[in-house]
Amino acid sequence: MLWFIAAALIVMWTMIIERLWYFSHTFPRQSRLLIAKWESRKDTTSWQAHRIREAWISQMKEKLHSGLLVIKTIVSICPMIGLLGTVTGMVGVFEIMALSGTGNARLMAAGITQATIPTMAGMVAALSGLFISSRLEYSANVHAQELADHMPHQ
Repeated sequence: MLWFIAAALIVMWTMIIERLWYFSHTFPRQSRLLIAKWESRKDTTSWQAHRIREAWISQMKEKLHSGLLVIKTIVSICPMIGLLGTVTGMVGVFEIMALSGTGNARLMAAGITQATIPTMAGMVAALSGLFISSRLEYSANVHAQELADHMPHQ
């Protein structure tokens, strides 16, 4: 199960790094172009202009929030994968107990130790992504609001 947690962690952090890159490099360029496009319009006050503005802002919001749901899903799945590893490890401990009897504490302790490692790994993986995913969602909302503020409508 540790390999599954490692794979989930690699995918999660790859997506997090991509989002950080998008927020810091790609989005500012796209928003400048969109604001310039809005400011170059002659009509920014009509009903049709308001709908166009809303559509453009909505498209940018969609781009800002792209991938955040997948990151949050991976964050929530990591502890479950760890728990599954613990359960399978405990099944191994119970098999040892069934074969050697309940009196061999050394075999049980080693098995229990190995069984709890996946849970710890899953929790650490989830915690590492939990804080950054919340920050990414907050940043996406702030960037979307700033974009809307820079595209005034009368």
